[in-house]
Amino acid sequence: MRSAGPPRVLKDRIRTALILGALLVVILFALPVWATVVVVTVALLAGAWEWSAFIGKSGHAGPVARLLFVALIAAAMAALGLPEPALLSKSTVLAIAIAWWLAAFAWVVLAPGKAPPPSGAIAGVLTLVPAWYALLHLRLDLAPGAEWLLFILVLVTAADSGAYFVGRSVGRVKLAPRVSPGKTWEGVFGGLAAGCVVAWAGALWFDLPVLSFLALAVAVIVFSIVGDLVESQLKRSAGVKDSGTLFPGHGGMLDRIDSLTAAAPVLLAGLQVLGVP
Repeated sequence: MRSAGPPRVLKDRIRTALILGALLVVILFALPVWATVVVVTVALLAGAWEWSAFIGKSGHAGPVARLLFVALIAAAMAALGLPEPALLSKSTVLAIAIAWWLAAFAWVVLAPGKAPPPSGAIAGVLTLVPAWYALLHLRLDLAPGAEWLLFILVLVTAADSGAYFVGRSVGRVKLAPRVSPGKTWEGVFGGLAAGCVVAWAGALWFDLPVLSFLALAVAVIVFSIVGDLVESQLKRSAGVKDSGTLFPGHGGMLDRIDSLTAAAPVLLAGLQVLGVP
């Protein structure tokens, strides 16, 4: 749902996406499970480092504060543990995550562009830790886990791409101009349409009730939009355009996983409701 860029940026986006997609397929299907655990953990900790730029007054945090924030995220991950959390049950973790994203939605709607200093650190913990937890439990708990993890990645990418291209082509009505001026309602509907196509294929692939699974997919996509907007809100408050420059045409790690951080807990919770083993 990002704003359009010049042709060269678009080419960089496509090239980077193809390379990352190929690497993910290899990691998920050709390497041992521990490789996925390592990659997801490293990606979320890299996201934590980028997120640490949002903490402090006006987003100006020193290197010590940023390292402490990353250490806090790592400690929270370790406290949850795998395969079963040491402190909280899976249902509790997912309930906290969904409650946070509902509160985040209200935050973006009722106080667009406002991010007082403590909110960046609190939002980071509530965003990154449950996302890490949900992504790994999608891989480790479900059968086949690798395919479920690939599905959430494809679903979010399809929704993001559909929103990007539709918004770029016909987008006129701003979704949240005070938070992310480049996002449009037309892009939202384009993302929902693309995501529903992927969800329909997923329902057939995993042999699940189509209507129920489509409803879950719509919820996942809507929450993914909130995840995108929350990062945009914090970036705007911190005065930065992209969270980093790790991926050509895509920005930093957070710019790649912001939608996923909200989508993963919602999908895992929804699959529990649907009784997926």
